[in-house]
Amino acid sequence: MLHGVERLADLTRTETSALSGATPDEVREAVRGGDVGRLAQTQGHFAAVARDGETVRLARTIGQPLRYFVAKRFHGPFLIVSDRIDTLFEWCVEHGIGWQFDPLYTRMVPAHCLVEIDQIGCPDPIPRLHRFFTPPAGGFPTDVELIGREYVQAAYEATRRWLATVPEGEPVGVAFSGGIDSASVLALAYRAMQDLGRDPDLVRAFTLDMGGEDTAQARETARALGLEHLWEPIQVDPRALDLEEAIRVIEDYHPLDVECAAALLALLEALHERHPQVRYLLDGDGGDENMKSYPLEDSDLTLQSILRNPLLYQEGWGVDAVKHSLTYSGGLSRGYVRTYAPAKRFGYQAFSPYTDRAVIEVAQKTPFEELAAGDPERLYRLKGQVVSAGVRAVTGGVMPIAPKRRFQQGALDADIYSRRMQTTKAWCRRVFLSHWEERLRDVWDGQTEWVSGNAVPTHD
Repeated sequence: MLHGVERLADLTRTETSALSGATPDEVREAVRGGDVGRLAQTQGHFAAVARDGETVRLARTIGQPLRYFVAKRFHGPFLIVSDRIDTLFEWCVEHGIGWQFDPLYTRMVPAHCLVEIDQIGCPDPIPRLHRFFTPPAGGFPTDVELIGREYVQAAYEATRRWLATVPEGEPVGVAFSGGIDSASVLALAYRAMQDLGRDPDLVRAFTLDMGGEDTAQARETARALGLEHLWEPIQVDPRALDLEEAIRVIEDYHPLDVECAAALLALLEALHERHPQVRYLLDGDGGDENMKSYPLEDSDLTLQSILRNPLLYQEGWGVDAVKHSLTYSGGLSRGYVRTYAPAKRFGYQAFSPYTDRAVIEVAQKTPFEELAAGDPERLYRLKGQVVSAGVRAVTGGVMPIAPKRRFQQGALDADIYSRRMQTTKAWCRRVFLSHWEERLRDVWDGQTEWVSGNAVPTHD
């Protein structure tokens, strides 16, 4: 082990979105020093990495993915960090150690955790994880009006904080299905622009139109909010959907996330062509997770597993659970890449207020068990009741409660969706692995530079 030799390749910078309570440099220093209390004092999103002697520390929130790979070089374990798996691989190839790489050996930093990795030799020590976000569950009375007011007010504050970082005069798009979450985001963005003293008509609502029910729903919702003049359907041929490309972009194989990413890629590509001046994008991702409104029949979850694991939808089963993946984190911590990666592909700065920790914290205070009273249907209806009450309290507007549909289902005709979009995890995983089989074949074919982990470079 050579002390004092740099053994960290940070391919990121301290990424932030709607960050408050600290500067990016202060976040990095808090990560370097392992100061979870300082990280807990912030709001908004960040992803940061720093080295402190032989220890590398990494931390992130839901909205900023962060991954790492531990390679072996002449001075011991060498950590490469990025927001993407393929970027980690490309660095290894560039430095002649692509042959060491395996995408399934990469690790995703779990959201809301500070990860400590000691670089002290082989075998690699198990990373230590320290939470910096621990919202208490429960606390609100069973008063839907109060819950809605507090929840949507927190979402409004997050929306306003993010909009304040958008350069004045820039248009802001809203990915708008007309559903509960996107409708509330549109209403909150319009109100926040007014309160910031900006032109609220710079907010535009864009609906992916592939012949599905969302187009009519979005029109009616925008009309009910008095914002139909901001609405525009974006018509796209369903043949533009490409599930394999979605898998490449999000670097994951969870079927519903793949479907969602394919639809979002189609929307953003068309939007980029028609309105290249729009570079900032809002959406309602995370609203279903906060209000636990996913249909149980779509998973192996039970009502009790959802109610007794408060952050299950945001973080999965947790880092200490048997079901926790080593390659991926869980819940929206994993799934938000379906939004992040397509937006990044087309150069958008995207944000959802419903992923903000302050909003999640308020949602956690909801007495879900008492309000559901053992009935899943009551739980599913709760989100509409809470959000519509909150929008009315915060903006004065009346928001219709649209039926629950996933983004990719609402955008397409039902028959087209079943023929072109619905897929299986086995197929998605096979495509994911086949992509990597092709890439890894290239570094094992004898044509690519192959550097031993023990080789001492003349410069590094």
